[in-house]
Amino acid sequence: MSTRHSGDVNSPSAMLQRLCCKVTGLSDDAVLPHYQFALRILGSNFAPPIESDEFQVSEKIKRQLVRKGREKDAAIFSELHRKLQAQSGLKNRWALLYLLMSLSDNGAKSGNKSAFSSSVFGQNLSTYATSTPFHPAARVGRDAPRVGQDTPGIGVSGVHSTSHSTASSGISSIHSGRSDCPTPVPQTYIPSYLATPAHNPADLDRIGRGLGGRLAQSLSKTRDTELSVMTKNRGVPTSITIHRGENKSFEIPEADLLKDLIYAFQGIEGNWIKFDSSREGYRIDPTAGIPKAVRQLISKLAECGWLYNKIKAYVETRSSDKAFGLVGQSFCAALHHEMTEFYRLIAVLEAQLQQEQDEGFSESQPGLTLRRLMVWTFDPLVRLKSLAALVDVCKGKKGGALASSIYSYMQHGDPYIRALIKHTLTMVSQPIYATLLRWVYDGELEDTYHEFFVASDPTVKNALLWYDKYSLRKSMIPTFVTTEQARKILLTGKTINFLRQVCEDRTPTKGREVAMTFDVQKAESMLTQDTVTEFQMMVDTVYKDTSQHLLDVFNNQYKFLDHLKAMRRYLLLGQGDFIRHLMDLLEEDLAKPASNLYLHNLTGILETAIRATNAQFDDSDILKRLDVRLLEVSPGDTGWDVFSLDYHVDGPIRTVFTPQCVIMYLRVFNFLWRAKRMEYILAIIWKNQMTFARQLRTIPELKGILHQCHALGCEMVHFIQQAQYYINFEVLECSWDELLTKVREAEDLDYIIAAHQVFLDTIVSRCLLDDKSRAILTQLRTIFDLIIQFQAAQENFYQAANSEMDAREHFQSRLKARTAEGEWGVTEAEEMEEKQRQNDFLKNIIPSTRAQLIVLAQSYQDMVQQFLVMLTSHQDVSLRFLSFRLDFNEHYKAREPKLKSPLAYQRVKRTR
Repeated sequence: MSTRHSGDVNSPSAMLQRLCCKVTGLSDDAVLPHYQFALRILGSNFAPPIESDEFQVSEKIKRQLVRKGREKDAAIFSELHRKLQAQSGLKNRWALLYLLMSLSDNGAKSGNKSAFSSSVFGQNLSTYATSTPFHPAARVGRDAPRVGQDTPGIGVSGVHSTSHSTASSGISSIHSGRSDCPTPVPQTYIPSYLATPAHNPADLDRIGRGLGGRLAQSLSKTRDTELSVMTKNRGVPTSITIHRGENKSFEIPEADLLKDLIYAFQGIEGNWIKFDSSREGYRIDPTAGIPKAVRQLISKLAECGWLYNKIKAYVETRSSDKAFGLVGQSFCAALHHEMTEFYRLIAVLEAQLQQEQDEGFSESQPGLTLRRLMVWTFDPLVRLKSLAALVDVCKGKKGGALASSIYSYMQHGDPYIRALIKHTLTMVSQPIYATLLRWVYDGELEDTYHEFFVASDPTVKNALLWYDKYSLRKSMIPTFVTTEQARKILLTGKTINFLRQVCEDRTPTKGREVAMTFDVQKAESMLTQDTVTEFQMMVDTVYKDTSQHLLDVFNNQYKFLDHLKAMRRYLLLGQGDFIRHLMDLLEEDLAKPASNLYLHNLTGILETAIRATNAQFDDSDILKRLDVRLLEVSPGDTGWDVFSLDYHVDGPIRTVFTPQCVIMYLRVFNFLWRAKRMEYILAIIWKNQMTFARQLRTIPELKGILHQCHALGCEMVHFIQQAQYYINFEVLECSWDELLTKVREAEDLDYIIAAHQVFLDTIVSRCLLDDKSRAILTQLRTIFDLIIQFQAAQENFYQAANSEMDAREHFQSRLKARTAEGEWGVTEAEEMEEKQRQNDFLKNIIPSTRAQLIVLAQSYQDMVQQFLVMLTSHQDVSLRFLSFRLDFNEHYKAREPKLKSPLAYQRVKRTR
């Protein structure tokens, strides 16, 4: 005997070969063709070209009778069939009915028995064979592991496809079934009637309820369709002939092709199905003479293996990459869990194929064929395509960006695909949700691999914690978390850290004990915000609680509002009596050169002003923070130019009153101090005018100059009064009222900081301290300088006039004294001297003073006129209204054509 059966000489195949050798008298090699023919005869099942179903056969017989016009015979056949079904001891009734139908058909064609014989038995036996026995020559030793023995990992990936290789497709092109689970879990890849030894179709419903498999639940409805499709394709042979050379041919049993496919499902090459690295897909051996239809069917089935390799390669690569992060590892775990279900399918398919080889084909238990495998792998193929699409879109991404990529596939019309993606995304989002809970309730950020959308910079000190230590990593914000939610989450954790590290307040967050109990359903609430508001409510609640607690600490423990009001009263000159008294005390010292000022002297004057005004009733902590500061000294500066008040801030409130904000306060104070000084100077000018107007009545020649001084002083007073009204009411008071309203309505510290910054920006811009208004500010300071020059000129004039008046009074008093003594009042020489002195005064002092006042008045009016033109073209409406009030009688409008034309307003619109 041949050595191929030396291992089991009593096997059916060995015994059949010995029988063939004995009957023919040929050797083992010569008897091979006879042995193969006998093997096909014994292993063939002459199945009819229709399903072995009694109902279908009976229905076909009735339809044939009706088409022939024998409706009465069809009714008689129905009655007879009913009686035949009542016979309990009769088996294979469908075969009897089919035999009668075949006899009728063949009798009508040829009228003899040979015709029936030729129609049934004369054809190639392989046409009706549903299984091919084991052929020793066709089996090749294979050392590849089986799934049931050693389950492989997940293998090589591919990208492109050809006519004989597989290709991936996006989820949007996938057609799949339904999902009955409200909470999606991985559904089994295994058909339920393969996962249990009970292959009886009558038990399918019970099996489906037991396993919950989607294919098992619908098998009772699709089984007829499946087998009908298989019947229509009976022309496809189950033994494939391969031509190698000229005189040798070998047959490939369908079982071998099925084995190769199962190996391909695991990423393993078989005898006939190889992996083509150039095409990155599985390809059938081109030397095999396999029909095109079978090749296409095998190529479609091998797509599962190609998708398997793609997923396996991704998981193996990323699982070993520690920098991939927790979110990425969760994604790999979800993929591995899905692939475990696919392994179960492969194990059951291999067990089914092995059982058929060991026990042979049975009519009650249909065998595994390519067509059946196509049907059974339909749902697994859909799941693999979905997972492969996720793998493609998630390459090179991690953390929140990876979750966003997966979430983009949630918007799918197929509930089956949507359930799969939702389950995968739920697992992926669990690390994000766990990190989020620790952040919003404990302020702890455990993000080693930078996956979370909140970033932390450990090098930043506590003084800049609120501004620079924590930020949003926008690329990692998942798309299922809105930007507003991300902002609130950032502020919540930042507030907790600010309370603990800066305010030294360790009060636990409300609801922490309940919220920190991790629940997968809560993580899932992030993905279903369109229908469930649980996540939004959680974020809003913890955000409001922590923010309100911080504001309470700010207002109660650190007296934020009191310090804010102190800034308004002292640095923005809101405490009128204190500022006026301080100016009175500082007038003499500030008139000195700036280099002659000393801080200790100015500090003493400040304390005197505090004790003499209502400022003494302020909180002692606020008064301790108030101090004097000297600005940088430039050549020619007086004390008025460098003097400034200062307010020291420290602790948590320094987060609002930053050094930049304090500098802005000092700039505004310097401007307001200058404007207040102009008001103070004009008050002194007016007082001197009223005083000297009475005193100098004795010198009628001064009447014109006094009137000139009075007119110019009135113009300046009007200008400064309107400017002060604009600064104090339209700028400071309106902005201050808006700030207080926003502070009282604030929900978090960021809102207060933003409102305070808007307040300062508004004051700076409307007080002409920003870069856009630099030219106007220069013009205004020139006007202020002219007012100071006018004060100096008037004082010089009053000093000269007062000296002249004193000299005249002295001359008259001496004249009266001598006359009373009986002497001549004056001599001629003295009289001539007095006249000469008066003439010198009238010729020198009065003309020069008059000329100086004329120049000052003209310069002042020119500067004001140019200032009004600049205001008219300014973008700020309030500044344009200021120009109207300054030129209330249209005096400057009559002199300046630019103020008459409406083109100034058109220029404003064009600049906008």
